[in-house]
Amino acid sequence: MTSPVPPGDGKPTTPPVPLVGGGPAAPSVRVRVLLADDEHLIRGALAALLGLEDDLVVVAEAATGPEALAMARAHRPDVAVLDLQMPGADGVRVATSLRDELPDCRTMIVTGHGRPGHLKRALSAGVRGFVPKTVSARRLAEIIRTVHAGNRYVDPELAADAIAAGDSPLTAREAEVLELSADGAPVAEIARRASLSPGTVRNYLSSAAAKLGAENRHTAVRLAQAKGWV
Repeated sequence: MTSPVPPGDGKPTTPPVPLVGGGPAAPSVRVRVLLADDEHLIRGALAALLGLEDDLVVVAEAATGPEALAMARAHRPDVAVLDLQMPGADGVRVATSLRDELPDCRTMIVTGHGRPGHLKRALSAGVRGFVPKTVSARRLAEIIRTVHAGNRYVDPELAADAIAAGDSPLTAREAEVLELSADGAPVAEIARRASLSPGTVRNYLSSAAAKLGAENRHTAVRLAQAKGWV
């Protein structure tokens, strides 16, 4: 007497393994993003839109330069998306600090003030992306992925403007001192901020004004800001 044969090809069948979750698997690697912008409405909206991307996660937000640095140290993001103009320290200064303290964190600047000199300062600070605030959230997500992958993205119009504008005639120290004087601070206060003597500050300010063809430091600041050199 023969034994019963299982239906099919005569081989025992293996029951199917049920799928867990019933949907597509989440990305194995998610890009950790820090958002820094002093405009709360813009930052919140951007965080919400980026949160819709499966492979991106906003791990921290900040409204000032010092807060951006603190959040980056605490959360170790993969990519820091920094507003150019922030209280306390601008995006380029934050990027410079992050390059030294967290070399694995890539940085990009999002700005509504895309002057040529700003782009050159940003690239010198190791920034990997430079885009205007008019960019869509979907496009920004793509650029974040590009930057995270180790590549660079610069808005084509901003790049063309930077090439046409030429290089700043100011030395790094002249630009720094001129920027510190932008709020009308007295020479003694500028000297304290820059850790220089008042006499040295006056020399830097005079040199910067002469190079820019300005009659005083206040005019020099306006001219340098218009070019994006400070």
